[in-house]
Amino acid sequence: MPGPAPISRLASALPFWLSLVLIPLAVIGAAAGGWTVWLLPLYGWVVTTILDAAAGLNRDNPDTGTPESDLFWYRLITLIWFPLQAATLYGLIWYVTGSDHLGPWEKIVLFFGVGVISGSVGITYAHELMHQKSRVERWLGDLLLATVLYSHFRSEHLLVHHRYVGTPRDAVTARYNEGFHRAFARVLAEGPGSAWRAEAQMLARAGRPNLHPSNPFWRYGALQLAALGLALALGGWAGLGLFVWQAFVAVWQLELVNYVEHYGLTRRHFGDGKYEHVLPRHSWNADHRVTNWMLINLQRHSDHHFRPDRRFPLLQTYSADEAPQLPLGYPAMTALAMIPPLWRRRMNPRVRAWRKAYYPDIADWSDYNSGRLPMPKGAS
Repeated sequence: MPGPAPISRLASALPFWLSLVLIPLAVIGAAAGGWTVWLLPLYGWVVTTILDAAAGLNRDNPDTGTPESDLFWYRLITLIWFPLQAATLYGLIWYVTGSDHLGPWEKIVLFFGVGVISGSVGITYAHELMHQKSRVERWLGDLLLATVLYSHFRSEHLLVHHRYVGTPRDAVTARYNEGFHRAFARVLAEGPGSAWRAEAQMLARAGRPNLHPSNPFWRYGALQLAALGLALALGGWAGLGLFVWQAFVAVWQLELVNYVEHYGLTRRHFGDGKYEHVLPRHSWNADHRVTNWMLINLQRHSDHHFRPDRRFPLLQTYSADEAPQLPLGYPAMTALAMIPPLWRRRMNPRVRAWRKAYYPDIADWSDYNSGRLPMPKGAS
């Protein structure tokens, strides 16, 4: 049976290009200053949440047998995003440091908003790209991560997070009752070392030393130095400072989302460091339509972990009987996560209900809560 006509495929893909709205908002903020520098964060959190409420939920599941050729218009936004983001980021560094109409606070807020672009969109697209087999796509993912100085995320995500999600070995899986700020500090401290050990283990299995040229950390370092060097060349020390600030904001946003995606969810421990297979119930799911357009279905996270090779247009959603559901979309949930008492009040009852539904036989959750369970064999 023939697939949909090209015009129909383009029309269905266009909502996922919603991220393009962010770029003119950044330009307006840089040119006009004043209250307009708040446009990006306001759009990212407030406007998107309002649009989510207005547009409702989308629980439709696409045909997973859709051929790759029919996904061109969906994939294209992820392929062109790096040059768009790089032009915006470095163009603003050059412009802002060369003009005097913006005060210090306006520059700080403006590049907080740029971090919204490079974090909420750029890292999300990098996440999609680095999961693909195409060398071009993986390189584009690496380039995007270099612009936020978080290149090790690729190794940590692919080699550690997907393998150990919902276990103590995965730093990204937030423990029950663990506030975001504590989790964020822990991930920043543990992530790079965890990624390095994972790559070192792969090299050792191939009979290669840690510093072998094939270790991707060489590439990560070179790309990040190039990203920093370009910022310094275009904007001097002020430009370098603005670049590092937006990178920190981007990473903060990434880890906020990671926190929301897995908070309190654990896989059953069978003993001897063995855990059950990853299932849709081990990630929080969300069907909020507009945020899924903006974040290319990242909120269908249950299916992403169940089928990591599935491209974003084909990700499936699940009923509440199959996967735990977030009450709100990511923008609202990440804002809530910044206030731990409110977060626990909203989410802890949901975690307890999840435990009762899927693991009614487990009476003592103290080890799961604390992360004291044994790690899988071979982990370090």
